[in-house]
Amino acid sequence: MSTDYYTIPVTETKWGIENSFDTVFNWEYDEQRGRLVTLYDKGKQKQWDSAVRLDWSVDVDPGSPDNGPDYYIPIYGSDIWERLTEKEQYELRHHMGAWLNSQFLHGEQGALICTAKIVQSVPDIDSKFYAATQVMDEARHVETYSRYIREKIEMAYPINRFLKTLLDQVIQDSRWDFTYLGMQIMIEGLALAAFSLIRDFSTEPLAKAVNTYVMQDEARHVAFGRLALRDYYPQLTEPERQEREEFIAEASLLMYGRFMAQEVWANLGFNLDEVMTYVEQSEMMLQFRKMLFSRIVPIVKDIGLLGPKTSRVFQQLGVMEYESFNPDELSAADEQIAEEMDRRRAEINATVRLGLGEDAESEVAG
Repeated sequence: MSTDYYTIPVTETKWGIENSFDTVFNWEYDEQRGRLVTLYDKGKQKQWDSAVRLDWSVDVDPGSPDNGPDYYIPIYGSDIWERLTEKEQYELRHHMGAWLNSQFLHGEQGALICTAKIVQSVPDIDSKFYAATQVMDEARHVETYSRYIREKIEMAYPINRFLKTLLDQVIQDSRWDFTYLGMQIMIEGLALAAFSLIRDFSTEPLAKAVNTYVMQDEARHVAFGRLALRDYYPQLTEPERQEREEFIAEASLLMYGRFMAQEVWANLGFNLDEVMTYVEQSEMMLQFRKMLFSRIVPIVKDIGLLGPKTSRVFQQLGVMEYESFNPDELSAADEQIAEEMDRRRAEINATVRLGLGEDAESEVAG
């Protein structure tokens, strides 16, 4: 995607991160764990082509409320929103959609880089197998969001500074489990919750399909991270455990501030102080930001890192209610929704083909 699509000038077209980590070969090819091999098999079977599975002929109006409910725009319901003309509201929807999908795109490239790093650094052969399928998944996600932005939204935003900071930390750390923890658990856990808003509430069919199918992949990725870390973390010393809890706490605070969209408000000439004062106090935004942790909290508990530090931060953010959620049930639901979408699409296509066939028979008979 050319920098011509960016609504804010981009001075840095490539971002280099210095890092050092061990590349691990494993000659024990039969050293495999049943659940990870099963996940690897599913990863192979579930590969898909975005050019085929998605209907790119759909017309998308980038400023339409069909793309997502207005009440998920941070200033919705405020005096600031009410002062906007219809044209200005349309423009804001367009920019918010461009900003959100741009962060999805940049995050997916981060996942691509991190998963390639996992293939090199993780010591277990079965983890290398599965991570290889995820590399392909992430490449497809980058391709898909890039095409959606280029062809349908026609506008992009640079990477958000909070996401960039977190990616920098995750990629620089030499320890393989930190790559899992930062990407598979924290970044992708947050992304799953954000994707679900479009999947569940958008009436724009292409965006709905894109996020549904990406979530089907991401559910496997998070399960991969859970399985690997759940086996590894009981072996940690107490100082090592505390260091990882501290990372989760810091990453959670970073990500809590990620969805404020400061770049959009500044770019469109809003009074940033006025907007941020409202957004910080908005009940809708409070609930939205809490919901983003609905996938992270139960997974952190599942891998055994819901200790004093993480619990304190989750309580501070008001998200401990998600502790009781079942990660397996959430992943199963993501899979089922994607499969149901495929089934409905197949039924529609079959009906169309049948109708065309009947029309052709009528013409011949006539």
